[in-house]
Amino acid sequence: MERRRFIAKAAAGAGAGIIAAPALAQSQPTINWRLASSFPKSLDTIFGAADIFTKRISQLTNGKFNIRSFAAGEIVPGLQVLDAVQAGTVECGHSASYYYFGKDAAFSFDCAVPFGLTSRQHTAWYDQGGGRELMRAFFKDYNIINFLGGNSGTQMGGWFRKEIKSTADLKGTKMRVAGFAGKVLERLGVVPQQLAGGDIYPALEKGTIDAAEWVGPYDDEKLGFFKVAPFYYAPGWWEPSASFSFYVNIKEWEKLPKDYQAAVEVATYEAHVGMQAEYDVKNPAALARLLKNGVKLRSYPKDVMDACFKTSTAVMEEEAAKNAKFRKIYDPWKRFRQDQNQWASVAEAPIQNYLISAGRLAK
Repeated sequence: MERRRFIAKAAAGAGAGIIAAPALAQSQPTINWRLASSFPKSLDTIFGAADIFTKRISQLTNGKFNIRSFAAGEIVPGLQVLDAVQAGTVECGHSASYYYFGKDAAFSFDCAVPFGLTSRQHTAWYDQGGGRELMRAFFKDYNIINFLGGNSGTQMGGWFRKEIKSTADLKGTKMRVAGFAGKVLERLGVVPQQLAGGDIYPALEKGTIDAAEWVGPYDDEKLGFFKVAPFYYAPGWWEPSASFSFYVNIKEWEKLPKDYQAAVEVATYEAHVGMQAEYDVKNPAALARLLKNGVKLRSYPKDVMDACFKTSTAVMEEEAAKNAKFRKIYDPWKRFRQDQNQWASVAEAPIQNYLISAGRLAK
């Protein structure tokens, strides 16, 4: 609660300063930064979070603190954003932390892990449940301070050229999937493939891969997967939500005036909330269009979900046994997830399930 009051005061103070004290604003230094994104501009909902962030920063500082956003590849490749911020090549970045799974599996907690937290739960964990402190201690080793930077909500479970009726149907399937999900599915017979977004469609079309996961209806529709892989599965158990992050180089952060730092806190939070809201608005309409185009919507069979959950738990426990940094986050995170799911079973899940059922009956 203290942090929220601080941010509210900072936002109000910044706004008041712009209107009532222009001399104070003029006394502040003019600062120009660059932001490297891991995403192309075509993914307007994800890349758009960086635009919300940079525009709000400028507004809150009366145009004295300006950050220019660069799409993936314009300064550095999308998967090198963390390295660029760490090295000081750019002052800040916007990325998905599980892209850096290969450096340390603990990065995934900042974004998504199999059967992890929903969007609301992740924000609660980070903002009020100790997640910020754990992740900031982890990122400090990379010369970075991290901030919430958006969330996709629960993602879809991928596009398949064939129907998945049991775990046996997964064996031999060549699927575009990475990180923890790749390790889990590999144990169930899937052959994981790592491909950039632009390479997925031609690989599906040619049969180089049999399946692919991306985000959800709004983004997936743009990439045209439904034209070559008709079966669309849910849920994306490997990403009950996917939280994106803003990275700021610690040395550059420490140079900022305190009110500029407060503006960053405000702007990142607004961008975070805005992305989730935008996906919630755009995904239903996009799914309806996909279904009109002949997409065959399916849910993973229970035996597949059970096998994936069991294997996911084993993979994460194995990682915790060998990786002290991972375990430091995993143990309290796991307790938080248990508490959240118990609470959801009391109120959230029953009313949601009832409303879904009632809505179907009302048609």
